Amino acid sequence: MSDPIPLSLQDSRKIAQDVVARAPQDLVFTMRFLGQSQELLHSHFRAFLERALAEAGVTVAEHPLLPFFIDSHAVELRDFVFTGVSLARQFRLPEIETLTGDAETMLRVDIWDALANHIDMAEARFSEGITRVVTLLMEAEGQIRGNT
Repeated sequence: MSDPIPLSLQDSRKIAQDVVARAPQDLVFTMRFLGQSQELLHSHFRAFLERALAEAGVTVAEHPLLPFFIDSHAVELRDFVFTGVSLARQFRLPEIETLTGDAETMLRVDIWDALANHIDMAEARFSEGITRVVTLLMEAEGQIRGNT
């Protein structure tokens, strides 16, 4: 068996360059609510669901699993709201560059560098395990062919 797939740093830099070249059309920045904002909206929906269900005559006294239902549905409603807002308020790369005053397009350089580094990392991780993948593939094919 040969050594793991050799990595070409040139390839990762080239594909990162190609992706960043498409960034003005293809890259979208979205909002993401973190921390206490998530808990605030989750608590709001828990209270809303408790009220709405109580008004419909559904209580914990009659339905002991109700708190689990309320909690899981409050999470779904919270995620629905935050996802909807983030999808409705997207920013393209040129807008972010204008907002941040990035006249030298340093953000694009940072994105290019991050892309290239992550491409290298992904390829290295795959290459480290290629021998195992090939062995598993050969074993599976052998079983299919009856060559166990």
